[in-house]
Amino acid sequence: MGKLLYGTHQRELEIEDRLLAHLKIVILTKLRRTECFAFSWENDAADGSGRGTIWLSPHIPLEFDFYGGRPPRINRAWLQALTSTAERGELHAVPEMEDSDPTANHAQTRL
Repeated sequence: MGKLLYGTHQRELEIEDRLLAHLKIVILTKLRRTECFAFSWENDAADGSGRGTIWLSPHIPLEFDFYGGRPPRINRAWLQALTSTAERGELHAVPEMEDSDPTANHAQTRL
């Protein structure tokens, strides 16, 4: 379980490493373009359910902290689906779908 640390108070959002790796690519790509956008999530029942949203901007500190030592293989189809939610104004997790090219090594996907 990785963490996204947000803002000067470093609010912690626990996110599974594989999803976090994909979110990192989408988030950093948009921030590099100086695009601001919302990121929303649903809380686990153990955390009281509900949902949350943060505003992401290039001017707000952000850190990605992964539990695992090796980066996961990047699923381009899932990356595109996540990017599509961000382009509609609010990035949020969607279920991982089958990669269109499962034999390709996408671990080094560039921003």
